[in-house]
Amino acid sequence: MRKVCLPLFLSAVLAGCGGGAQNSSLSTSPLVPAKTQLQVMVTSPANNSTVGTPVNFVATATTTCARGIASMTLLTAPGQVGYKVNGAKLNANLSLNPGSYSTQVQSSDNCGGTAASNVQITVQPATPPATAVSAGANTLSSLQKSSGWKGYALEPTSYSICSSCQPGGPQTTWSSQQGITSPSLSGSAMRFDIGGQTQYSDVLWNNHLIGDFSTQGIFDSNHTIASATHNFVYDVYFFSTNLPASQALEFDINQFVNGQSFIWGHECRIAGGNEWDIWDNQGQKWHPTGVSCKPVNNAWNHLTIAAQRTSDGHLLFQTITLNGQTATLNYYESPTSTSWQGITINYQMDGNGTQQPYTVYLDNLNFSYW
Repeated sequence: MRKVCLPLFLSAVLAGCGGGAQNSSLSTSPLVPAKTQLQVMVTSPANNSTVGTPVNFVATATTTCARGIASMTLLTAPGQVGYKVNGAKLNANLSLNPGSYSTQVQSSDNCGGTAASNVQITVQPATPPATAVSAGANTLSSLQKSSGWKGYALEPTSYSICSSCQPGGPQTTWSSQQGITSPSLSGSAMRFDIGGQTQYSDVLWNNHLIGDFSTQGIFDSNHTIASATHNFVYDVYFFSTNLPASQALEFDINQFVNGQSFIWGHECRIAGGNEWDIWDNQGQKWHPTGVSCKPVNNAWNHLTIAAQRTSDGHLLFQTITLNGQTATLNYYESPTSTSWQGITINYQMDGNGTQQPYTVYLDNLNFSYW
């Protein structure tokens, strides 16, 4: 969707179905169907393996029941359902904390039969990816807990900030909530919601970090911080149980300095085509990068974006790292004019063709600059 450039801002057990064996001594007994055989096969993860998180569980079930498999259920512990799906195939990514797990994949068929397969795994702590942050950088940490987040509706076709729109709708609805303990990595995530009646409408959340209207107490009245700052890293984890409903998720770094506006807009198109786009400042449009963007549903995704204001006054889109996979862009754009001073970040959620409501959680949101 159109970018707003204002600084507002996852030993098989056999069982049967049907009745008992036929009693041949009773000639009047009805025929009893032969026992059907049900089996669960887990292909990932391997039993007794050590894995990272999110853990990819892949399993299939077969049965001699003519009516087929009814459902498959993944248990991460006795009585604890981690994922359930109808049919004979299960493929799920679960975000699990480090430790040992006695997992089980259960299946039932439409003849009343059940089976299960046990998989013992050890989840190891996640290895932090190589960081692009300089040793001398300043870092604002856990910004999902910070004050100053403001939400705005962006309505088609102009996608400018809708001054008359209210969080309760009806055109676009939105809300946010801090201090979420589950799902969370830190114990204090931030929840963001979008919905409403207007298809393809968006919600932008903005936080003024440095300079004008700073929420961090870094007002930079003489503009020395903004003028001296050329490098930025936006580092965040995000989680949703309904990512396919998102047309796109947007993560922006904005700098307003010396009369120029630098907008490093990064948009992960999901329902819109699973590709990263970046913002063309002067053309006021999105530029496809050809880089795939396929975040994992029902799991924590780790995103790191690195950008730079070059010494000759251009925007340099450097790298995007999603779940440990780094794409190097090295793409240049030119700034536009502005009277603002400061540094801000945006987070935006775009609605799909039916404006299907969905929720995303952000956690461990850090912003580094130097």
